[in-house]
Amino acid sequence: MEDTSASWRTVLLAAVAPITWGTTYVVTEELLPPGRPLFAALVRALPVGLVLLAWTRTLPRGDWWWKALILGLCNIGLFFPLIFVSAYNLPGGLASTLQATSPLAVMGMAWLVLSERAHAVRLAAAVVGLVGVALLVWQTPDGVTGVGLAGAFGSVLISALGFTLIKRWHPPVDMLTLVSWQLVVGGLAILPVALLVEGAPPALDRDAVLGLAWIAVVGTGLAYFCWFTALRAMPAGAVALVGLLNPLVGTVLGVVVAAEAFGLPQALGMLLVLGGVLAGQTGATRRRRAAQESAPCPQRPSSASET
Repeated sequence: MEDTSASWRTVLLAAVAPITWGTTYVVTEELLPPGRPLFAALVRALPVGLVLLAWTRTLPRGDWWWKALILGLCNIGLFFPLIFVSAYNLPGGLASTLQATSPLAVMGMAWLVLSERAHAVRLAAAVVGLVGVALLVWQTPDGVTGVGLAGAFGSVLISALGFTLIKRWHPPVDMLTLVSWQLVVGGLAILPVALLVEGAPPALDRDAVLGLAWIAVVGTGLAYFCWFTALRAMPAGAVALVGLLNPLVGTVLGVVVAAEAFGLPQALGMLLVLGGVLAGQTGATRRRRAAQESAPCPQRPSSASET
């Protein structure tokens, strides 16, 4: 029972990330300066990364210089711009629901990189989630562009690689330090491209400042700490299934805040997405419990009084 409680606490910890990530799209649409995806990605990554690095005061050593570089590019430097490209070029609900392809991408990448085989229950849960996504976007609204779709699916693939490499390389530092390395690397990679492509930073009003602060502090610093902490403790595919909460939150906010279309197919889709998350985690918990129960109990050494 204690182990089951601990595993569900890890699931809840992982859930913090996709719940906050699901707000990115509506915050981008409603609060951020229009047409500045690279600026938004830069502000999301670099300031909080520098603060965390100053707090931890730990730099990479040995081969972790190049590993931190690769992780920073995959999880931040490439991922953030692609996310904002999709957010600026797709309706918020659709942009977030396309992220629901992430579980299958992560499972495939984990099989290639980690030789981690996805169990049937987890695969079925991912497929159920995808069916839910299809229903969520049953009536595709206006505003869909090829650039937006490329950004959404590109972000899924590059993040799947980054998440899988974190499990393969076993970082030798605490999670806060690892997050700081990736944010700084990613932010520095975005900086020159943003200046070259978009020019000087735009003027920011109060809403833009609040939106950027939310995305940087909560949707990045806190979210990535929770996500990577759970990723170290759970199979990659199981954590990725929790990511299906991202489209759930994104769709709800798209309906409530941006008045996007919502009907019976979308409601059924939301139920399927949530069911896929719960089914995947329940199956994983049962397998861990069965493995522990079947493991041989260690023999207790006899004391002198018992002989």
